[in-house]
Amino acid sequence: MTAVNIDTAAPAAKAKSSVYRRAHASDLSAVGEPFQWVLGGALALGCILIAGLLLLVFWNGLVTFWPKPIEVVRLTDGAMVAGEPFRSESFRVTADQLAKVPADKRAAIAANDGFADRTLYRIGNYDIYNDDFRWVPDYDVASVERPADMVYVERLEWGPLIGRIKSAVVNGAAVPADRLSPAGLAAAHDAARARWAQIRHIERDLIGDINHTIEKGRLRVRSAELSSGADSPAYKAAQQRFTEANVKLQEQFQALTKQAQALRAEDAKDTVTFAEIGGKEKSVPLSAVVRFFRPNELSVFGKLGIYLSRWWEFLSTEPREANTEGGILPAIFGTVAMTLLLVVFVAPFGVITALYLREYAKQGRLVAVVRISVNNLAGVPSIVYGVFGLGFFAYIVGGSIDQVFFPERLPSPTFGTGGLFWAALTLALLTVPVVIVATEEALAAVPRSMREGSLACGASKWQTIRRIVLPRAMPGIMTGIILAMARGAGEVAPLMLVGVVKLAPELPIDGYFPFIHLERSFMHLGFHIYDVGFQSRNSEAGKPMVFVTTLLLILLIVVMNATAIYFRNRLRRRFAGSQF
Repeated sequence: MTAVNIDTAAPAAKAKSSVYRRAHASDLSAVGEPFQWVLGGALALGCILIAGLLLLVFWNGLVTFWPKPIEVVRLTDGAMVAGEPFRSESFRVTADQLAKVPADKRAAIAANDGFADRTLYRIGNYDIYNDDFRWVPDYDVASVERPADMVYVERLEWGPLIGRIKSAVVNGAAVPADRLSPAGLAAAHDAARARWAQIRHIERDLIGDINHTIEKGRLRVRSAELSSGADSPAYKAAQQRFTEANVKLQEQFQALTKQAQALRAEDAKDTVTFAEIGGKEKSVPLSAVVRFFRPNELSVFGKLGIYLSRWWEFLSTEPREANTEGGILPAIFGTVAMTLLLVVFVAPFGVITALYLREYAKQGRLVAVVRISVNNLAGVPSIVYGVFGLGFFAYIVGGSIDQVFFPERLPSPTFGTGGLFWAALTLALLTVPVVIVATEEALAAVPRSMREGSLACGASKWQTIRRIVLPRAMPGIMTGIILAMARGAGEVAPLMLVGVVKLAPELPIDGYFPFIHLERSFMHLGFHIYDVGFQSRNSEAGKPMVFVTTLLLILLIVVMNATAIYFRNRLRRRFAGSQF
């Protein structure tokens, strides 16, 4: 009988190897290494995009006010162009353009696949050229120079002027350019700007006070007419007082007007005449010149001085030239005021709502529906909130306020139109879901044992909430408020309907009672960016202001959020056990 050897080891080894392979494949899937790489790559890509956006805004914003050289370009046809090099690009040369190009340059364009380079120059002198910019193709350039005597002039009107100083008139005496010293012209310019500021003070402040007093008197007469009737003694007495006061006010008005006219006559004696590169002359009142300098002969410190003075003007004055030049102080003030009012309105509403939903309401289907509705409110388009704010807050609530408290001002609305107050309320309504959700999460994170311990010691439910729950939930509540501030400060669409305007020379805070005027329209940095970038007569001229305003808006939001984060971190350190 022959023995048969059966190999039982080989099948067992094969089975073990198969199990090992399956286990290895299963382990790799469980670890999820490919998904870790995908998630890490997505995070890195997001960080790169955010960093690139911030770098683009910061770079373009920071270099906006740095003085650029003035180049004088002589073209092949003998014409000359003077201006700041703004940007360069490649473009495809059309057949008509190519026909006018010399043969040697035509061959270079053909070798470059039909493309050529060109430079955009800011030539200024809009009142002479009817244009601010001009493209100059490289194939049309014969020579480029940077003369030291070229002057860049920033004016109150018509934008910058680029040329040479031809002559000046100081105190009525003509002074040619060769006898005009830089120090003497600078002193005359300082005196002219001081007169301009004095005229502005008379016309806007002093005469403005008189007009405000006259308007208040007129409203008192109108109020007496509405309350007592046109034939009543009260109305006649009010009319008499107004007439007597108006006589004195008109005398003051005439005296101030004569004073302003005398200053204007004196101001007309100081002018400066510039000649653009083609020889055309332009005389400008010296008081209408904001600043002038020769950029091609400036040192580094001279350029730094111009740079800092432009920044100071940007932060401390009003805009001019359709908001493309000057400052944005009213927009900064309006943005900060609206954001602070937003916090004042949204914080109590959001916290009270979240407290009721989490601590008092009986959990059930109705509360679940309310929570779903609150979450859905965060997805409503912001323009819808603007329509609601205009219709409900401005027209209904504000119109009712006007009829009850300001009937003498009608039909001119006081609160019955867009204003700072309604804008803050509208954005509070828009951002309140963020505060509610964050507050609910913060309240839920407070340990239940702390509530039970407080109740066991004899504290009431409200005492427990006020002294135990709310202090320890405050860091989370502050997080919601910070998110609401960031969202509200950058919103534009609702504000276009409920109060923001292109130019608001009157700030919501002034020296007239009641000193804080929440019914007034206001300027906003976000709307200012939109207006300058898309509504100005020249989008190229507005691009630098778009970037620098965007930079300022980002910095403003960072400062406000950093302040809130500082207080939140202090609360977290105080209640270290309540971090979540």
